[in-house]
Amino acid sequence: MQLETKLKVATEIKILTTTGDRQTAWSLEKQGGKGLFTAELEQALLRGEADVAIHSAKDLPTEMPAGLAIATCLARQDARDVLVRRTECKIPKTIATGSPRRRAQGALIFPQAQWTELRGNVDTRLKKIAQGEAEASYLAASGLNRLGIKSWEGLIFEPVALSQMVPAAGQGAVAIQCRSSDVAHFQSAGCAATSFSVAIERLFLSKLGEGCHTAFACYHVDGKVHLYRADFGRKDFAFTATDLTSASSQADFILTQLNLR
Repeated sequence: MQLETKLKVATEIKILTTTGDRQTAWSLEKQGGKGLFTAELEQALLRGEADVAIHSAKDLPTEMPAGLAIATCLARQDARDVLVRRTECKIPKTIATGSPRRRAQGALIFPQAQWTELRGNVDTRLKKIAQGEAEASYLAASGLNRLGIKSWEGLIFEPVALSQMVPAAGQGAVAIQCRSSDVAHFQSAGCAATSFSVAIERLFLSKLGEGCHTAFACYHVDGKVHLYRADFGRKDFAFTATDLTSASSQADFILTQLNLR
């Protein structure tokens, strides 16, 4: 697929299928989700077959191959999760999700619910819920918005307040990854505020050794960082750092307060 950018540069779009896309029967929690949705794209960058890779920021491991970097992130969309439930099930008894983060926080909202896994693209998941494979599931608001899905027959969409469910690090943001030597070339294409927030969230992931398929949650917005992990629960902290060096020090201070340093 070819297109012409605003700079009048002929651009080819390569659509690649990752291991995580192909292995829809896998449990990401059991298999380990690290790199399952990114490795093939990263290898294309390293081989010079592509100049940039476009990722959901929450899918990118904190450690990436030598020679690659995140150049920037596009402006963040709604970072919230959405409870998708069958119309007749106001309090769902079975909720399907492959996300330990959603399951851990969702169990606080629906303590009596049973939890199952659900894989596939957004359309597939919505069809499975509508067909009764489970009474509800959680999806990212940003994914639904980008696909233009505002309703589905037989289903109700209920955005979950940030006070009830902390998003995954990077959720709602699209990351532009490139070779390290090309970062300056693509940096201006994104949103500086979103890029900084995602960098802070990934900083906490890295310091705690967490990943995108664990029950840890981190969201930076409006000078605050919101955290969730089962051992300390939901915690909110003022976060006033304006550069990554001071952000690292402030993150260490917060983790010390949580007895994690």
